[in-house]
Amino acid sequence: MGTVVTLANSASPVSSITERYASALFDLALSEKQLGPVEKDLARFDAVLNGSDDLLRLVRSPVFSAGDQFSAINGILTKAKISGLVGNFIRVIAKNRRLFAMPEMLSAFRRLLADHKGEATAEVTVAKALSAAQTKELKAALKSVVGKDVAIDATVDPSLLGGMIVKVGSRQIDTSLRTKLSSLKLALKEVG
Repeated sequence: MGTVVTLANSASPVSSITERYASALFDLALSEKQLGPVEKDLARFDAVLNGSDDLLRLVRSPVFSAGDQFSAINGILTKAKISGLVGNFIRVIAKNRRLFAMPEMLSAFRRLLADHKGEATAEVTVAKALSAAQTKELKAALKSVVGKDVAIDATVDPSLLGGMIVKVGSRQIDTSLRTKLSSLKLALKEVG
């Protein structure tokens, strides 16, 4: 059985940066009727980003200069054939030294898009990537609980070992093996 936890909203500077950038891209994509292509390009960039430890290091590390980050990102965007609004957006992010917040910006954009479509967004953390069938099954299960379509924003965290953590709005359900093992260790310490 999972544990339900209420989370407080964060007013950190990073969250305001991510919301501002994501909102600007969303508004521009909406006004230019490009939500579909922008969503697809962002998904492709997210896949490239999460598929490379070196790229994640480049994005997160303050050691690399803005010029180095821009050159690397520019090359990646060209190779991945990501242009238009998303290509320009990511280049601006790189020039402004905000690449460290890119994963959160992608999540914020997905939330805005889900709200626009009348969907709820579920932030799902899993030990390994979900298959298409698992994603479909999870969407159906969440729809029955939430009462409307649910967009899945999945993140892979191998330290979970198994299971998943699902956040929808302020509700969190943690069925991860890591949490279960931690609870078992704590129970064993209390007994001994």
